[in-house]
Amino acid sequence: MKPPYTITDKILELVISISEKIGEINAHHLYKPTTELRKKNRIKTIQSSLEIEGNTLTEEQITALLENKRIIAPAKDILEVHNAIEVYHDLKRFNANKMKDLELAHAMLMKDLVENAGKFRTKNVGIVKGSKVEHLAPGGTMVKGLMNDLFKYLKNDKELILIKSWVFHYEFECIHPFIDGNGRMGRLWQTLILMQQYPVFEYLPVESLIRENQKEYYNALSESDKKGQSTPFIEFMLQILLASLKELLRSQNSNLNTKDRIFLFKEKAGAQKFSRKDYLQSFKDISAPTASRDLKWAVTENILMKFGDHRLTEYQFKE
Repeated sequence: MKPPYTITDKILELVISISEKIGEINAHHLYKPTTELRKKNRIKTIQSSLEIEGNTLTEEQITALLENKRIIAPAKDILEVHNAIEVYHDLKRFNANKMKDLELAHAMLMKDLVENAGKFRTKNVGIVKGSKVEHLAPGGTMVKGLMNDLFKYLKNDKELILIKSWVFHYEFECIHPFIDGNGRMGRLWQTLILMQQYPVFEYLPVESLIRENQKEYYNALSESDKKGQSTPFIEFMLQILLASLKELLRSQNSNLNTKDRIFLFKEKAGAQKFSRKDYLQSFKDISAPTASRDLKWAVTENILMKFGDHRLTEYQFKE
């Protein structure tokens, strides 16, 4: 059964705006940040997602752990970070449409933190905020069937990925399929769903904006609960997504250097020969002399092979 939600005018407007921003990002080759920026954004993603769940480690401490340095912090917090680093590093190994992969990711994310990591709960649970029960999750005997239905929707429904990812996120939180770790798993899996179609989302730290708007995030979940459909949550999360893309364009639009351009073009050209004109078509905001300098640098650095002279010059990336 398809989860309940309504496509509102606001959702359509946000989807159009997000699609336009993704187009700009692709045109400026920002869909795959530089190595240093990928590392920075990954750290921000991990820190933000875990902070929402009460983890105390800072971005600096997580950076130290990535560099195999020792830090002083609660053992549980350090373990949470180590587990998250492993999962996000291996993100591409998971298939977003496979429930077994979700269970495997949870087993890695919650290793040595909870019993039966990677196993759906069979007990009844409620989500308590303060002194009251905020959300009463479906009974343990219903979890497997509800998750099967959710993955059928994810795999087979023709809905736009930009909408489907947030429907999945909301329904996942409602089902609360694991004893613990559902919040961080929901955020992880929606990233995986989005990056199947849009590579930019692999390293876009959407979680940091969720953390900055944590109250509104939970309010949107609560409002959707009251209405019995995910529409308010979809609207809120699409706004978060749009804000993340705008920030990406604002902060990185002019930061590509020679090395960045060469390696971005390598992904496109592969083993095929190409001309300076081909290179310029991919980077329309640079001049012909800049393109020549880029290509000369790559030849000098033994990255490219050069064939011919003048107008007949062609290049090919070395394996």
